[in-house]
Amino acid sequence: MQRRRTPSLAGSLPRILMIAPTPFFADRGCHVRIYEEARALQALGCQVEVCTYHLGRDRPGLTTHRTLRIPWYNKLAAGFSWHKFYIDVLLALKAWRVARRFQPDLVHGHLHEGAVIGWAVGQMLRAPVIGDFQGSLSGELKAHEVLDEHGWFYRFVAHNERWIDRLPNVAVASCSDVADELRNRFGVSDVILALDGVDTEAFRPGLETGELTSWVPEGRRAVVYLGLLNAYQGVDHLLAAMPRVLARVPEAYFLLMGYPDEEKYRQKAREMGVAEHVSFPGRIDYSQAPRYLALGEVAAGPKLSETESNGKLYNYMACGLPTVTYDTPVSREILGDLGIYAPRGDVAALGDAIAGLLENPEAARRLGQKLRQRVVERFSWQHTAKQLLQAYALAIPKKLTESGPRTTPERQEEAEGNVHPAER
Repeated sequence: MQRRRTPSLAGSLPRILMIAPTPFFADRGCHVRIYEEARALQALGCQVEVCTYHLGRDRPGLTTHRTLRIPWYNKLAAGFSWHKFYIDVLLALKAWRVARRFQPDLVHGHLHEGAVIGWAVGQMLRAPVIGDFQGSLSGELKAHEVLDEHGWFYRFVAHNERWIDRLPNVAVASCSDVADELRNRFGVSDVILALDGVDTEAFRPGLETGELTSWVPEGRRAVVYLGLLNAYQGVDHLLAAMPRVLARVPEAYFLLMGYPDEEKYRQKAREMGVAEHVSFPGRIDYSQAPRYLALGEVAAGPKLSETESNGKLYNYMACGLPTVTYDTPVSREILGDLGIYAPRGDVAALGDAIAGLLENPEAARRLGQKLRQRVVERFSWQHTAKQLLQAYALAIPKKLTESGPRTTPERQEEAEGNVHPAER
């Protein structure tokens, strides 16, 4: 193996190996963050390659390396699977092989499994490692109802989460709530906040919907949701809120877009007697998401989880959609005073908030315009990439310090004092 270059941000931007322990790309929020981060870093001049599972599809312009194909594993949706244990071993082997050729300056591990794999590869290469965390591992397993929070296995996972979170040289958090948990619950000292973003050129108001208009019956006014279809995203609560909305606004219509479990929710809508007032288009290609959102007059994102970001809200804002969500710190951080909030878990309040926007279309339109302005000014993937460069600049000198006499003191001092011009 050739000798590794001295890692530094001096003179050029770093070569980045991303570890994505997920079936990337599969049109969901976690994958959007990985893809858009890579794309924004490339736009700044970084070289980025991604190692991921055998499942998913390649995105244009992004070099992607996949594990050995496992024919019996085809799960694209989020959530726990025991199969991930051995697939992550395959991913670690793939990442090591790619790293030996690519010789990255830095390993960027997404999610907790990616942080562990990234740390192992980084140890072998003596390269610094970033852990990009989008939520709490134990919190996610609890939200997906995999673990009982009072059980011994939950405590075991939480204990190991502390160990995992402290493996990378620097941790990156997708929202302030995650950053606070990393610092205060798990004792991580170096945390950089890099919020999610949105492509405001792709996601914008006024897009032509064309043939997609058929998804909303004539004369109806659409409330849109685009995300995973599961309980912790609040989809069950949206269904439960429909009768309350329809009692006040009979022309309301719900377009609940995403996957998995579309048929499960169709059946639930039939049982509740609201099937004629809702459609489930299924999985939406990320490139078509802006056009589908353009069908809506109001957007809803009542995510129940308090340990994860809520990336769909950025897309709603960019499309100029007035947005109803549950009142959580994450939602407040994204929407600010422009969100329409219901107390977390209060289905009646959720329905009233949606109905209130539909009853006041002019006020709702003005609110959507302000949300669009807020997202353009504050939340872009370019800004996220610049935050990542700050994390890289912190991680590389820290790794040099930890590695001992690997480079001259003069070169170490140079590395510590350099940040890419985009960050000055």
